[in-house]
Amino acid sequence: MMALALNELEGRLKSAWSVETATTWTRDNPALGQCSVTALVVNDLLGGRILKTRVGPNYHFYNLIDDTRIDLTSSQFGGQIAYEDLPASRDDAFGDTTFKQYQALRRALFLETHSAGCCSFPTLG
Repeated sequence: MMALALNELEGRLKSAWSVETATTWTRDNPALGQCSVTALVVNDLLGGRILKTRVGPNYHFYNLIDDTRIDLTSSQFGGQIAYEDLPASRDDAFGDTTFKQYQALRRALFLETHSAGCCSFPTLG
């Protein structure tokens, strides 16, 4: 089984995002509110660490993999982000989403990935 390439993962995540994965989702801004749930799923698939940065009054979550910042939801802001790269835990990220939304994204991504006949996907433990 081949590992899912980051650019493929990004496209499949964008297709998997919905109002079920973040209540603030819109067609005009599909990344809106998806940061924590996406950071969790990327962490499941690719490992690394979860980081956070304050954007306005809230924290924005993303990943650090092999010393590279991976932020697949930065488009929700429409501008530059002043990254602080603060350490975050999975519990921190789950404080910004729900387990139901996390399961919905994992399920949608699994279906998106397997409908393309691609790749391995870890099961929920």
